[in-house]
Amino acid sequence: MEYDVKDLSLAGSGKLRIEWAERSMPVLRMIRERFEREKPLAGIKLAACLHVTTETAALVHTLAAGGADLYVCASNPLSTQDDVAAALVSDGFHVYAIKGEDTETYYKHINACLDPKPAITMDDGADLVSTIHSARKDLVQHLLGGTEETTTGVIRLRSMADTGVLMFPVIAVNDSNTKHFFDNRYGTGQSTIDGILRATNRLMAGSWFVVSGYGWCGRGVASRAAGMGARVIVTEVNPLRALEAAMDGYTVMPMEQAAPLGDFFCTVTGDTSVIRKEHFDLMKDGAIVCNSGHFNVEIDIPSLESMAVQRRIIRDFVEEFTIADGRRIVILGEGRLINLASAEGHPSSVMDMSFANQALASEFLVQQGKSLSKKVHRLPTALDDEIARLKLESMGIKIDTLTDQQKHYLASWEMGT
Repeated sequence: MEYDVKDLSLAGSGKLRIEWAERSMPVLRMIRERFEREKPLAGIKLAACLHVTTETAALVHTLAAGGADLYVCASNPLSTQDDVAAALVSDGFHVYAIKGEDTETYYKHINACLDPKPAITMDDGADLVSTIHSARKDLVQHLLGGTEETTTGVIRLRSMADTGVLMFPVIAVNDSNTKHFFDNRYGTGQSTIDGILRATNRLMAGSWFVVSGYGWCGRGVASRAAGMGARVIVTEVNPLRALEAAMDGYTVMPMEQAAPLGDFFCTVTGDTSVIRKEHFDLMKDGAIVCNSGHFNVEIDIPSLESMAVQRRIIRDFVEEFTIADGRRIVILGEGRLINLASAEGHPSSVMDMSFANQALASEFLVQQGKSLSKKVHRLPTALDDEIARLKLESMGIKIDTLTDQQKHYLASWEMGT
């Protein structure tokens, strides 16, 4: 069996942490029980480029229970939990992931997962899909389709579809209500603040906290920062989202105005160069800057590097850049996903729904992939609703059902019916 992980001796601790995570993932457990009986993925080779965490391990075991032959690599150089990677290898899976791997190793691992000619790709940021389209087009003939976990990845894929270059169908798991309403808002919100606090141990109450981007992730980060007592500033380019942030009680202003005020800065836009040289020029001494968007391009770190006369690592995942005028600006986690660089990512109870979507999307591709157009598709609403139903069931929550009279009323268009 082929693999590339840091240290197989870490497997024992990884198994314990996976067990702990799975206790809060009842929906995925229910799907796994069905998969074990029905084997809907039997004979399917599946390449998964995901954050290699305890929750991902639970998904891997679920897909394997369904009969899939899995090849797993990291979707971010700093997101791998090395003990989890070792535990998966000890369970017989092909895993290529090492926390802190360089760019060359990162793409070597991606290609190692593609070499077996998978029928399904599972992405967190569309790196498998983009690699296939740029360098491995020979693999398209073997593919039923792919799935995509993130907002950033879906944006990339829709751009490919709109320009007619997407060569196979992809399910936008991120667009499922049971994914982005919960994972992006509650998961990113909590885990981002967790990552910042673990890295810095700084008091958030009373500070100015700048959130750049007010999508579902930005909403979550802003809410949790405010809950910690921070005074939250939101920067946006979308007028509707900016209006929503203002209505939610946050101060809204351009980054140029926020830069001199902020104690903490967190980007969650999915775009590039959100914080740039002109913003670094305005920041106060000791400003702490991080990113919780998928790629590290949201912060223009090369510009900061060119401005600095000195740089040093102060703590794990904390790098200080001293500017010529003596101001010190701090970058967390190399500008990569701070919730995974210095923390453990989303809570498992949130990932339970996200990865339930991934499992059902894989099954859907086996059933319908050959008939789908080469576009980005949503998971059918019925499957999204089924995940919500299972989650409610696991929480012991019951809801009402429509009566026949109510169904008839909602389906009628004539007055008085």
